[in-house]
Amino acid sequence: MATRQGQALGRLAVAPAVAALAAWSIVPLALAIYYAFLHYQLDNPDNTFFAGWSNFYYFVTDPFFAKDLFNTVALVLLVLAITIAGGVLLAILLDRPMWGQGIVRVMVISPFFIMPTVSALVWKNLMMHPVYGFFAHVWRAFGLTPVDWFASIPLLSVGIIVGWQWLPFATLILLTALQSLDLEQKDAAQMDGAGTVDFFRHITLPHLMRPITVVILIETIFLLNVFAEIKVTSVGGLAGNLTYLVFSQLNDANDVGEAAAGGLIAVVLANLVSAFLVRIVGRNLEA
Repeated sequence: MATRQGQALGRLAVAPAVAALAAWSIVPLALAIYYAFLHYQLDNPDNTFFAGWSNFYYFVTDPFFAKDLFNTVALVLLVLAITIAGGVLLAILLDRPMWGQGIVRVMVISPFFIMPTVSALVWKNLMMHPVYGFFAHVWRAFGLTPVDWFASIPLLSVGIIVGWQWLPFATLILLTALQSLDLEQKDAAQMDGAGTVDFFRHITLPHLMRPITVVILIETIFLLNVFAEIKVTSVGGLAGNLTYLVFSQLNDANDVGEAAAGGLIAVVLANLVSAFLVRIVGRNLEA
């Protein structure tokens, strides 16, 4: 009896928080569903009427939809490649004893805490600018013509910016996993004469497979919604993703209905990808 009363009091205590969280997530979703079935434009709000599924049809048949969907997938894969490869390398380097190891680790992890807008501005104006950027000076020092990054290779440029910001996250996860490697296993491999490459292939990499799948899952969920880097670097027309397409429908076309429909499509696609990755991660962890 006392246990039941305690459970009831516990449910009652968390009820306000659960209700607030539900309202925080359900109310915006309900409004998005409501406006997705309306023809509602900000420049002509009086001409509002029920549009059925037409907003979804117009969004999917938009000339930029296929390209932006491809850019979304390509950007996620590009950033994952940068962060996983770079994260494994940095984790191995940071796991070795060195002078000032704590300071080095803080410096490596610090980019993750920089706001995306600030990060994009720094890369756009100080690193990748074709005239006075750091890369332009390096190119000219070797007698080469500087690259106009955001005009010639916009998707790669955005991928480098986002990858640089997410690299510390992957490094931290992989470094933590690497430090849990059994010391006896390391000593046994060294006694058996295992070289650096063999040790990495047969011991380090298999040990890191589980944290790598976790990094892929978490990063993919966030990378599907990259926006600030694309907006700040002004490459939306060349390297825009689905998030940017939804923004352009609302900001440029003033079409609330189509933007809401696009947002729902993006949410559904993101949930499908997340569910698929969760199943893969679950199987990996069970194995």
